[in-house]
Amino acid sequence: NPPGAAQHPRPPRHPIATGHPTATGHPKPQPSGSPPKPSFRYNSPSTKPSSECCRRRNPRMLRSIGFHFVPGLARPRFPPWDRGWRDPWHSPGPRYEDMPLRKERGCFIFHQRVRMLEGVRQAQWLTKTKLVQGLPAAVLSIAENPAYQLQEQEEAVHRAISHARLWETTEVAPRREKYCPVLFEDLIHLCRSMSMKYPSLARRMLARNYRIAATWERESTLLQIRGLNGILMNSMTPIPPIASKEEILATKDHVLETFYPISPTIDLQEVNVYQELNDTGFKDGYPYSHPHTLYFLESANNRPNRFRPEQLRAKMLMFAFGNALAKAKVLYGNDPQVLEQPVVVQSVGTDGQLFQFLVFQLNTTDLVSNDGIKNLVWIDSDQNLYESAQCVPEVKKRVVTKPTGIYGLQPETFKKFLALYLHGTV
Repeated sequence: NPPGAAQHPRPPRHPIATGHPTATGHPKPQPSGSPPKPSFRYNSPSTKPSSECCRRRNPRMLRSIGFHFVPGLARPRFPPWDRGWRDPWHSPGPRYEDMPLRKERGCFIFHQRVRMLEGVRQAQWLTKTKLVQGLPAAVLSIAENPAYQLQEQEEAVHRAISHARLWETTEVAPRREKYCPVLFEDLIHLCRSMSMKYPSLARRMLARNYRIAATWERESTLLQIRGLNGILMNSMTPIPPIASKEEILATKDHVLETFYPISPTIDLQEVNVYQELNDTGFKDGYPYSHPHTLYFLESANNRPNRFRPEQLRAKMLMFAFGNALAKAKVLYGNDPQVLEQPVVVQSVGTDGQLFQFLVFQLNTTDLVSNDGIKNLVWIDSDQNLYESAQCVPEVKKRVVTKPTGIYGLQPETFKKFLALYLHGTV
């Protein structure tokens, strides 16, 4: 206060005396001698809306005074701006109806994320294939012959599993997405060590991230396998046919199993924009042009993201058929026919512990009807390489009851893995 002005005493700290709102909701009492506070809701000129502003924002007020508010006339429509060149980051792309590959007839696509409801039975119908349980006799003879095994093979396999599950990590227990690829590389490394004894094994190549495309027709339904799949081992020479001509002719009497009322294409993706393409994924003149074995690694750490064993076997069958069909159409053309020399493709699937083995032989590309010669597939399912891996020792009452290590090693599983690798060479 200026000098000479009346001095007012400091009001006590009380909600009623200081003007704070009270519990009863009465108006705030003002201290004596102080000017009244302005009401910003009614007295502030900066926040009071004008009549012009109200008319601009309130179409009802405009109509009441004789004006008609038409928003479509207030904002003009300009033609789309063309930058003169295609920017992939800001290009809307053509309309679905204007795409050059659009067709009226739909096509059912099988890709690597399709999980078949009926498993192998559904894949058999789609590929016109007869199932034979177990591996072929030619593969089992290689697995049971000691001459086709490594020196100290069981100990080497035990070291490979220990390296993947116990040593190749700084964590307490490695994740499946870590140890599954490591185990696969270690087992392939053991198989490659046989190239000193069989030099023809060196004429092979592993292909990753390649894309396959194979198109066929099945009972007036157009089907296609395309996209990424597993790790393919190519060879310079094809695998010889497994089934004899008499066994191939005997498949005429086989009746394919149906699962009505479920449609065989229930899980496939139906599209109208596609190209009827048959491509092995490799250019002409590639020296390793023959597919040998297809490897699938189910290394997802979460169980819902992994394929169940039955779904994995169906996926192996579909992609083995796709690789064989694409190769057959390169060799014999696109006309449906019974092949003079059947195409054989093998497949191995694993989640780091459980193995699935498959051998597929493509006998015919005439897949429209259920009559005639069928293709053949041999499946050996659910083969454990080991029972468990103890990453942390089990202690009870301060006594180690189960030390760290690999338990329940089953060397027969690796013998089959090695036999499929050697098949076609020995």
